[in-house]
Order: sequence, then structure tokens, then C-alpha cells
Amino acid sequence: MPVPTYTRIVLKLSGEALAGSQGYGIDARMIGEIAHQIKDVIALGVQVAVVVGGGNIWRGISGSARGIDRATADYMGMLATIMNALALQDALEKIDVPTRVQSSIAMQQVAEPYIRRRAIRHLEKGRVVIFAAGTGNPYFSTDTTAALRAAEIEAEVILMAKNKVDGVYNADPKVDPHAKRYDTLTYLDMLNQNLGVMDATASSLCMDNKISLIVFSIAESGNIKRVVMGEHIGTVLTGEPSKMAFKENV
Repeated sequence: MPVPTYTRIVLKLSGEALAGSQGYGIDARMIGEIAHQIKDVIALGVQVAVVVGGGNIWRGISGSARGIDRATADYMGMLATIMNALALQDALEKIDVPTRVQSSIAMQQVAEPYIRRRAIRHLEKGRVVIFAAGTGNPYFSTDTTAALRAAEIEAEVILMAKNKVDGVYNADPKVDPHAKRYDTLTYLDMLNQNLGVMDATASSLCMDNKISLIVFSIAESGNIKRVVMGEHIGTVLTGEPSKMAFKENV
């Protein structure tokens, strides 16, 4: 049987990915599809940790722009990620995938506290671990959470799943028909060109710990498994110095 390229991954799911085509809230069909994709990866013997965003329910920056204190707005966003994590846990356990939610904010009735060694032990036992509530601190994005948790649990790669784009482009492909998709890219190139894939803090963590990032579309069934098996889809970001490579937008 083919051997997976990665043995321990962090899957970063944005809130928008969980909202599916409806664009807000939680799309049960989409979460069910993601759960089945994760189950296929677990069956390969790959250890899967998930970091969920909360933008489908609440965005701290948007709340701050409406006059809510920034720290308060960010805490509200962390609570939104808890809701998404519980929904994904429910979908996974319905298809017999053992799952644990670990929260950076104490919430004993619904989730375990985040404990690094316990998280690693769950992964070693074949359980999916969902990291919720961000880092537990305001002013930090869930992208930074994904980079931090990946470094802590010694994951080999972060898979950033998107539902409206299939990689990183040099322009908005919905607006510019000549936009080109990057095949490979470095974190420094991404920051220098202000491509907005992830914030500077998350990028620095990935560079310092030599963690690669793969940006791909979650909309196509089986894509998570394809990435884990080494198929080159989407855009690969690394901290290594290399020339940028494009793939035509088709």
C-alpha cells in the first residue's frame, strides 16, 4: 500500500470552510464531508490535529470595528471556535472516529484543557484532537494557533483548507482573469508581497520551526487524503530559499 508522506499533521479549518456554500453559520453537510475526509486520513495511520476558526459565527476584528473592546471581541471569537469544534467532534464521532476537544479557555463541561503531553498521547492512540479557543489570548489569530500547536506537537506540516480558493494567487482570481496561482512560495515572499495567507506572527513561527504550509481547496472531496499522500495540489509554502513557481489559473 502507498505510504503517506506525513505522519502527523495539523489541519487548519477556517470558519468559512465550515460554513460551506451558505457563507455563515455551521453547514452540517459540509462538516459531515470534512469528517469523512479526516476519517480516510486516519485510516492511513496518520495522526490528525485540527485547529478551527470562528469567522462563520463571529470575527473579533469585525466586532472591534463596531465599537466593542478588541480584547472582548476576540474572546467572543474564541467562544465561536468552541462551537465549531463541538460540531466537528459530533460529526466525527457519528462515523466512529474517536475525538477530543482541547480548549485554551477552561471549560470543563464541554472540553478538556489544552495540555501538550495529553494532546500528543491522544494522537498516538489514533484520536483526532481539535484545538479550540485559539491561544487563549486576544490579539492572536487562529493561524498563529495552528503554527504554535504544530510546533508544540511536532507536526510535520500545516494543511490550510479553504472552501473558496484552491491555493495562493498573485491577485484575486475572482476579479482578475489573468491571476496566477503559486505552485511553491516562501514565507518571506508571501510577507514581502502582502499576499495575506497568514499573519506575520504565524509565518515567523512556521519559519523558525521549519514547518511547511499547504494551502488547498477543501471543496473537492478527497483533497485532504491527496495532500497527505504527497500529491501536489494547491500552493506549498516553506521557509527554504527558493524561486517562486506559478501554475496558470485554469
